[in-house]
Amino acid sequence: MPKVTFLPANQTFEFQSGELPYGDHGKPESVLDLAIHLGFHLEHACGGSCACTTCHVVVKQGDANLSPMDEEEADRLDMAAGLTLHSRLGCQAVIKGDVVLEIPGWNRNYISEGGASTLG
Repeated sequence: MPKVTFLPANQTFEFQSGELPYGDHGKPESVLDLAIHLGFHLEHACGGSCACTTCHVVVKQGDANLSPMDEEEADRLDMAAGLTLHSRLGCQAVIKGDVVLEIPGWNRNYISEGGASTLG
């Protein structure tokens, strides 16, 4: 079963691919879709429609275990704060295997100010 780990919370979740009741939170089995289903808060101001960068994550391990980045995601990521060579949008990056993802500091600060306590 694939695993996704969110840093700095150091929370790891396993899931059975194709068996979760996915919502309309980006692409099915995307980082954002899984986070929402599994109860982990990942900011997503546009609802997963690739219209913002609030679900920006940095891949620490497992780049090859995510779907390839398409042009729409690459264009949107160009506007992300704290962009790195391993940045992805959670709503677009579909998990195919084990990955370790870091939520950028600016987003963690936004979440803590917004009252979400799942990163505690």
